[in-house]
Amino acid sequence: VQLQASGGGSVQAGGSLRLSCTASGNIFSINAIGWYRQGRGEQRDLVVVINSGGRTNYADSVKGRFTIFRDEGKNTWYLQMNSLKAEDTGTYYCNLKEGSWQGLEYEYWGQGTLVTVSS
Repeated sequence: VQLQASGGGSVQAGGSLRLSCTASGNIFSINAIGWYRQGRGEQRDLVVVINSGGRTNYADSVKGRFTIFRDEGKNTWYLQMNSLKAEDTGTYYCNLKEGSWQGLEYEYWGQGTLVTVSS
């Protein structure tokens, strides 16, 4: 399984960006898709995760501003980011958790896409 993330860039505070993550390869079952953010010198933190049932969990800092959604019929997920703030700056990684028929779970990461928000 490979994840390809794109859509990062530079934007002024208050602006919007849309990130995309496309999964390819043989995927048995998707347990969850998530976006994580890592600032320079910081740990990688959860931004949002959506599970196979469609339940979402957003970080408090992005609630009401960010939305995760899927291109139905495709293995592509998007992160719509509105009202961006300087503190949203970082490298964004998409993450996929795959379930297997043995009940195991495998985790995959995209390559990261940089978002820079200037105030």
